[in-house]
Amino acid sequence: MELREVVDPATTALVLQECQNGVIGELSALPALAEAAKEGLIPNVAALADAARATGVRVVHCTAQHRVDGWGGNSNARLFRAMPKMPVQLHVGTPAVEVVPEIGVADADIVLPRHHGLSPFEGTELDSLLRNEGIRTIVAVGVSVNVAIINLTFDAVNAGYVVVIPRDAVAGTPPDYVDAVFEHTLGIVATVTTTADVVDAWTG
Repeated sequence: MELREVVDPATTALVLQECQNGVIGELSALPALAEAAKEGLIPNVAALADAARATGVRVVHCTAQHRVDGWGGNSNARLFRAMPKMPVQLHVGTPAVEVVPEIGVADADIVLPRHHGLSPFEGTELDSLLRNEGIRTIVAVGVSVNVAIINLTFDAVNAGYVVVIPRDAVAGTPPDYVDAVFEHTLGIVATVTTTADVVDAWTG
């Protein structure tokens, strides 16, 4: 099946994972990840979002946020226990949880914050909303390949969605690890492509 058919605007959603100021933007508490995202990911995700909006593909921003008192958040992994010690906190209502301005949030976009877990499917309405709209394909972009993009991909595939990942619209660290994840894991469960190819499939 050609990519144009796989990412048919009628049955596809663009899902952005943690493209937030406090993760990949100027307020990032993760400088290595922000640096990896700055040159390619942010402009490529912006281009995908613009193309999606122009062709009727729903843009869904999946963000992570936490209460100031931490209530209800995870503490059952080293990653979660390290978060309260970071110089920037993803607190509800702060600029750190907002989508980076280069991508922005259009009126028709959906913003789905989560307080728990490592995946945008966990504890949110994402699956229900997509199913209600007849979505069958998810174009997954954002961060990080180390954790959340893997979780998003597995959860989506297990739920019956086709996952398409523009390789130049995701990021993680270090680069050789990201390459290995695509070669040995993501490449066998998702369709790996490029931003240009997806944009062309939507607008060409």
